[in-house]
Amino acid sequence: MSIRHGLLALLERGPRYGSQLRTEFESRTGSTWPLNVGQVYTTLNRLERDGMVAQSGEDEAGHALYAITDDGREELRNWFEKPVDRTSPARDELAIKLAMAVGAPGVDIRAVIQSQRRHTVKAMQDYTRLKAQALSALESGGSRERDDVAWLLVLEQLIFRTEAEARWLDHCEARLIRLSTATATSDASTASGSTTVTGRGPGPVTGSAPGPATPATGDARPPGSAPGPAGTSSQDARPAPLR
Repeated sequence: MSIRHGLLALLERGPRYGSQLRTEFESRTGSTWPLNVGQVYTTLNRLERDGMVAQSGEDEAGHALYAITDDGREELRNWFEKPVDRTSPARDELAIKLAMAVGAPGVDIRAVIQSQRRHTVKAMQDYTRLKAQALSALESGGSRERDDVAWLLVLEQLIFRTEAEARWLDHCEARLIRLSTATATSDASTASGSTTVTGRGPGPVTGSAPGPATPATGDARPPGSAPGPAGTSSQDARPAPLR
């Protein structure tokens, strides 16, 4: 998230002071990424150092005002025109957690996945409820349209992201089930091979172990899961696709 460019975008509408910028930023994003006044003023100081904002006197209450400069407008225009760089994606705590849970002693990774799925679906439902409220406010005309449209776009991004996360968690669980089945089948095949039996006569006697061993071909899914097509989960809590 670029606080720097967000503040420049707000300053393009006219001079603002720190607390005012914080309030407008949170209003525009629905407090999804809350700021404190310290962050705002630290960012303003850096923008001023870089020549992108300049102090512009005080308002009637004595608040120091900041205004965007020509260099700041150029920086803002470039930010709007360039796509967001994905070559160095931000660290994702959930992806790191599951990566570290693989093979960790005493960790039931399927339980971790199922717990996260419940939380993700709950968040998706909350975002959907907030979206309905935002749409209602816009349709009734009793809202600050600019801020509510901006908040609606943020909400819809959060909904799509949580829906994708829920689908990814389903995929992770299905992947683990398939790998578990493949490992069990491989182990059973190894156990069914020839063995060497040492007799009392001269030299070892080589032959097959008593009785033909049957490779494991049954369902080796962990307890609590039901058969299903690849890519689905027996405990899929995903709601119907959002529209």
